[in-house]
Amino acid sequence: MPLETDPPPPFTTTGSSRDWFFPSPAYIHSPVKPQKNPRKFTTSSRISRPYPPDPRPPRISPFREVPASDSTPEKDLNYAGIRRRVDLARRREIRSKPNENGAASGRKSEVTGVSGTKLASSCISAEKESTSKNFIVSSCRGLKIRWKTAILAAILITVFSSLLHRNFSLQNQVNELQDQISKCNISFDATNSIKQESDHHLSKNLKILSLVLSVTILSTPLLIFKYIDYVSKSRSLDNVLEEVSLSKQLAYRVDAFLSVHPYAKPLALLVATLLLICLGGLSLFGVTDGSLAECLWLSWTYVADSGNHTDSEGIGWRLVSVSISFGGMLIFAMMLGLVSDSISEKLDSLRKGRSEVVEQNHTLILGWSDKLGSLLNQLAIANESLGGGIVVVMAERDKEEMELDIGKMEFNFKGTSVICRSGSPLILADLKKVSVSKARAIIVLAEDGNADQSDARALRTVLSLTGVKEGLRGHIVVELSDLDNEVLVKLVGGDLVETVVAHDVIGRLMIQCARQPGLAQIWEDILGFENCEFYIKRWPQLDGMQFEDILISFPDAIPCGIKVASRGGKIILNPDDSYVLQEGDEILVIAEDDDTYSPATLPTVWRGSLPKDFVVPKTTERILFCGWRRDMEDMILVLDAFLAPGSELWMFNDVLEKEREKKLIDGGLDINRLINISLVNREGNAVIRRHLESLPLQSFDSILILADESVEDSAIQADSRSLATLLLIRDIQAKRLPYRDAMVTQVHRGSSSQGSWIGEMQQASNESVIISEILDPRTKNLLSMSKISDYVLSNELVSMALAMVAEDRQINDVLEELFAEEGNEMHIRQADLYLRDGEELSFYEILLRARQRREIVIGYRLANSERAVINPPAKGERRRWSMKDVFVVIAEKD
Repeated sequence: MPLETDPPPPFTTTGSSRDWFFPSPAYIHSPVKPQKNPRKFTTSSRISRPYPPDPRPPRISPFREVPASDSTPEKDLNYAGIRRRVDLARRREIRSKPNENGAASGRKSEVTGVSGTKLASSCISAEKESTSKNFIVSSCRGLKIRWKTAILAAILITVFSSLLHRNFSLQNQVNELQDQISKCNISFDATNSIKQESDHHLSKNLKILSLVLSVTILSTPLLIFKYIDYVSKSRSLDNVLEEVSLSKQLAYRVDAFLSVHPYAKPLALLVATLLLICLGGLSLFGVTDGSLAECLWLSWTYVADSGNHTDSEGIGWRLVSVSISFGGMLIFAMMLGLVSDSISEKLDSLRKGRSEVVEQNHTLILGWSDKLGSLLNQLAIANESLGGGIVVVMAERDKEEMELDIGKMEFNFKGTSVICRSGSPLILADLKKVSVSKARAIIVLAEDGNADQSDARALRTVLSLTGVKEGLRGHIVVELSDLDNEVLVKLVGGDLVETVVAHDVIGRLMIQCARQPGLAQIWEDILGFENCEFYIKRWPQLDGMQFEDILISFPDAIPCGIKVASRGGKIILNPDDSYVLQEGDEILVIAEDDDTYSPATLPTVWRGSLPKDFVVPKTTERILFCGWRRDMEDMILVLDAFLAPGSELWMFNDVLEKEREKKLIDGGLDINRLINISLVNREGNAVIRRHLESLPLQSFDSILILADESVEDSAIQADSRSLATLLLIRDIQAKRLPYRDAMVTQVHRGSSSQGSWIGEMQQASNESVIISEILDPRTKNLLSMSKISDYVLSNELVSMALAMVAEDRQINDVLEELFAEEGNEMHIRQADLYLRDGEELSFYEILLRARQRREIVIGYRLANSERAVINPPAKGERRRWSMKDVFVVIAEKD
């Protein structure tokens, strides 16, 4: 350590970077004499021999000097340390230079002279003064550091000693705690052993209790049954009049409960399953070491799978597990039976048609008869333009039988779906099952059999329909068998009901066809939906026009009447030409479909004049009825209104003459009040030739072969009888013809053909008209090919009328007027009534000529054609007509 009298060395190292000392710039740049051995120098020599002066100009230190009086000595020391590092590097650089650098510097210093010496002395004195100050500061700094180090060491020793003492104390505590834990474990083991012994005794008692409880619960039903049996026997001994025992009453109550409540069976099965699981769990708890929850789960596994008991050990466990498994098998068998019964009942319900129909705007048919096939066919044709519809049939028949019979019908449903349901129309629940309140039309078919019984059932059906709480959206179309019951049905049904009396319609139609051959085919075309039919629609653009102009305003339809709004919607068929269409009036037309016609620009049509006046022929006629119908009195009244005075009606059937008069009188006919006809009764069988040969068959103008009342329930049998009668009559007529010998000669000459006998009958058909009532449409093909008779498809025509009224109830008023004794009806007129020979006319011109006699021409039949054309196209084109052509008109009755 340097003395205080000596100057401080230029470099001192005290172990810290802060103890480095940097001399001032003046000290560094003082001149120093070169030494002989530059490597050997001491600190004193460095101080006494300053460095030689640097010939370079003095450099300004980058660090500013801080005066000794500054209040921040630590900053001065820091800056001094920085200066010390910088000058140390420069001094090392100077030492590394060779001696010649020192010699050169010596020579430079001698040149400087006295001025350099003075400058060096002043720098040394200043440096000494600064060095002394810095040394004092540095020594104080070092002393302060030593004191800090000593204090820190003392603190560390104190902390270490305290931690060591704490460690020893904690170790003692751990040892004490371990001793206490060992004591507690000993006491806990003793307590636990005591508790285990008590728990073992308690568990043993619980297991015994569970076994006792299980046995008690199992034996309780047996005791109850025994008690009930005992009470029943005691009551029977006390009271001799007691007939029903308590056990039977209990069995009856259980049976009634299971029958009344549909979910009682699965609920009872669920309760039995839960009871078996609980009893099995209690029993297993008594014979095994598991807990109650584990035993209940194990009991469920035995119930669900009988093979799970194979892992049981011990007699008790195995006995209980086998019992539970056996009970599970019984429950599983009952469950299978219950599920199987439920599925069978559901399938049986679907098969028998007991499920509900969820439809709306459908057509509902109630009942089953031979007319159903034709009715479904007409409804399918009517719905074809709509892409098909829904028809629901409900009858008191098996659903499978109905579907099988419908599947055998030989026609295309054209997208219409037929749904069958089994039920009675007299039961409201069955009516709701077929969504009766949402149907747009309800058709009630007449049953086969007695007319009065059939109409009575139809009346009860109408009462059931009017009793539906939800109300009816559509109207009811009822088929009746007797005209006398129509008033009663309309009285019950009110405005909802439209009636079609089948026998009355067919009877009137047969009379019309007998007087006008070919009319049956025209009615078949108009009533069916395959060709043209009646439609009613409003056309506001025609308001203010006269009916004469309206007739020629529709190129694709023929107007027939007006539905007058001012008269409550009454339909006027064939109105006057001067009638002016008012606001709200609708037009009745014959068209192919309701969307195929519309009014067009009024054409210019030449009216012309009629060639001759029409005179209604009033000649006496002779008509033969073969067979007996239950509405014979109605047909007689219609004939009496149509025929000329002096006409004869022959009735040939197997009903006795006295019974005929009685039936006619019971039907409301007074024979004495007949004006135009006289009745001639003949008894006989129409299928026996010798009975028919007793009649003057060649003298009759018309012969009507009726479906006999005795066989009308069977369509095939009735048609077979009618066909046999037809063939016999035609054969007898052919043999009685005056030209029969000529026909036989041609046959013997080799001109015979396979249909020679049919040819003879066709010749006979030209002399008289035979109308056959056909019930089965399949018989129609035989008559069509033979051409020996005109026919009336009674069932099919009735079905057509029912379908038409079901689609539009307003058409029923039109049909009633056309079939009534008064008003308008269909007629077949000869062409010479409207045109002259060789005259070319359009259909519009013939239509206007017919209006001069207040007739509406709806079609024509050419001489070389077999069928009539209703609503012909190209009504404005002219063509040449033949005098053998006929026209179909709607006109007032002659």
